[in-house]
Amino acid sequence: MFKNLLKNTDYLLIITIIALFIIGVVGIYSAGYGDLDASKTEYQKQIIWFVVVSFIAIILWAIDTSMFNYIGYALYGINLILLILVLAMPSVFGATSWFRIGGVSYQPSELMKIGYIIVTAKVMQMYCENKQLPQPDKKKSIILIGVMALTFIVPIILIILQPDFGTALVYFTILAFMVFKLGVKYRYIFAVILIGLVLLPVAYHILPEHARTRIDVFLNPELDPLGDGYNAIQSKIAVGAGMFLGAGLLNGSQTQYDYLPVQSSDFIFSVISEEMGFVVSALVVILYVFLILRILKIASDAKDMFSSLIAIGIAGMFAFHFIENIGMTIGLLPITGVPLPFVSYGGSNLITSGIAIGIVLNISARKNQINFFE
Repeated sequence: MFKNLLKNTDYLLIITIIALFIIGVVGIYSAGYGDLDASKTEYQKQIIWFVVVSFIAIILWAIDTSMFNYIGYALYGINLILLILVLAMPSVFGATSWFRIGGVSYQPSELMKIGYIIVTAKVMQMYCENKQLPQPDKKKSIILIGVMALTFIVPIILIILQPDFGTALVYFTILAFMVFKLGVKYRYIFAVILIGLVLLPVAYHILPEHARTRIDVFLNPELDPLGDGYNAIQSKIAVGAGMFLGAGLLNGSQTQYDYLPVQSSDFIFSVISEEMGFVVSALVVILYVFLILRILKIASDAKDMFSSLIAIGIAGMFAFHFIENIGMTIGLLPITGVPLPFVSYGGSNLITSGIAIGIVLNISARKNQINFFE
């Protein structure tokens, strides 16, 4: 029943998203205020995108959960093809990650996240159902593990070829969150972590030169203060300059004089910290922590394993974006092009984030197995 859906909907999650969006729009407005180019209207475009995304989220909240199978397969298949085609596109910021038609841009690796989460959740559900049988089919389990691996490896390789290592790491985090739900023994997890640590030096040496430079500059930005280290240095100056209450909206020197790079998207948290201070930047952190914990709570209350795995994968996606974006702006993590969902400017990530929230709200509203069509 429609009334039951409204009753079970997680309104605290909606309020959290709206709060993050409002803070983001204010930051985007300020970031583009002093510019003479199109970035001065970015906040208006962001608002339009948010309205469109809200309608999409409402539709996803209203449909039956069984529809997610078809949505997931479609998003995965279509974006897998686009990930191949995008490799032929012109490089932007050193990566061939975007389709640009007129004034519209699309990054296929963004919506692929949703397709990947749903498809992987379905395969994992089938694996769990097989394992719970009185006599599990070992051959079927091996096949399903192979499908899981293939579903993960193919898009990861295509994204690394762009190259976009930041987005690739999102997929690793999503998979890690979902694997925990399967109840994998801790000794296997520790073994994988140990192997990863041992292979780190090898991985470093096989990385392309620009990726190794980013790591070197992350460890010591002063190696190239006017080149690769510039972004990290200017971001930390902006965050520190904001102090407790901030320099005031439209008054941040790093922001208004364009010392901050891509300040409306990648470094929006630096803009917020400089002009709105520790009070608002800390609020952003609190809202994100609450958002992730809320989604994990929805996952634990979900009506079935499939829904729970989807919610956990979405929590992993948001957790990586939150930790990586804020971590890079304050110098704790290497700089990547990972945006801050609902806060950074950008249509592709906003659509992906909105779809993810629509799906989570659907799962929350149906925790008691309510069917909208009954």
